[in-house]
Amino acid sequence: MHRDKVLDAKGLSCPMPIVKTKKAMDSLQSGQVLEVQTTDKGSRSDLAAWAKSSGHTLLETKEEDGVLTFFIRKS
Repeated sequence: MHRDKVLDAKGLSCPMPIVKTKKAMDSLQSGQVLEVQTTDKGSRSDLAAWAKSSGHTLLETKEEDGVLTFFIRKS
C-alpha cells in the first residue's frame, strides 16, 4: 500500500503510539497516508478509535511477527 510517511512506534506503550501518531499526522497534507508500526497490542483498538474520532480513515490493519501495522489517511 502507498504511504507518504512511516512512523516506527515499536517498543512504545500506551499512550505514546497515539501521541506520536497525532504528531506525525499533523505534518501531513489532507489525503496523505501514514503507516504506523507498533508492538503495543492495545494500539489495535486505540488507533482505530483515535482515527475515527479525529476524522481520519483507517485504511488497513495487519499483524506480522508481533508488529501491528496501520495505514491511516489524513482527512
